Order: sequence, then C-alpha cells, then structure tokens
Amino acid sequence: MQKIAFKMKLKPEMKEEYEKRHAEIWPALVDLLKENGISDYTIFFDEDSDTLFAVQQLTGSSSQDLGKTEIVQRWWKYMADIMETNADFSPVSIPLTKVFHLD
Repeated sequence: MQKIAFKMKLKPEMKEEYEKRHAEIWPALVDLLKENGISDYTIFFDEDSDTLFAVQQLTGSSSQDLGKTEIVQRWWKYMADIMETNADFSPVSIPLTKVFHLD
C-alpha cells in the first residue's frame, strides 16, 4: 500500500461549488475508485491560494490510470469550469513529495 499526495488549483470563488459537487459525487465514480484500490481519499483546501491538496491510499492501480474510463472523463468535464485543467479536461495535478511521516 502506498500513500500519494498531489495538488490541484480551483478557480477563484469556486470553493463552495467544489464542495457541493463532491457532496453529490456520483456513486459509480466512488465504486470505480474503490474497485481500483483507492481509499482513505481526502482533499483539503488552502483559502489563501485556492489550492486543493489531496491525499489517498493506493492498493491497486493509480488514479491517473483511471483517466481513460468514461466516467472519469465525464467527471473531469463536469469539474472543468471550476478548476484549472489540461486540454483533455483532466485537472492540472502536481504530485507532491513526502518529506516526513509519523504513525
């Protein structure tokens, strides 16, 4: 099992909409994540920079591998109006390096 972290960027004034959409996350998307070994997935928000900070446990394939699935592509398009995205609508996601851990 590995833990990964990454950051993404919201467009200004979009925190409430981001929270709303995730409160209503599609059950099929949740199932896909869990079926592919993604668990303990948490996203934090930095108010000063509109930066999202995400952490997830992986026991299977990485979340980036799921970008080819229809449901993930639909989710990316659904979120594209409130986030910084790449040309394929995937969120601009920057991996973070672990520098400390305490159990």
